[in-house]
Amino acid sequence: MQTVETTNPKVARRCRYDQHRGQKTTLSLEGSLVTGLVRSVMEVKSPSNPTRWIITVLAKPSIAA
Repeated sequence: MQTVETTNPKVARRCRYDQHRGQKTTLSLEGSLVTGLVRSVMEVKSPSNPTRWIITVLAKPSIAA
């Protein structure tokens, strides 16, 4: 399970759509791509910081060739 934090509303919206449809999604995590099913998208509002989203992805480990 991987956790990604983003402030981009387009990425959060795309992940919510993929979660609703049960589709796999691909996100960038520290420079590497993570592909898997979206488990949760949680919005975090803060008065001093911009709105951010915490996205949890169930990722299968990739096999090195």
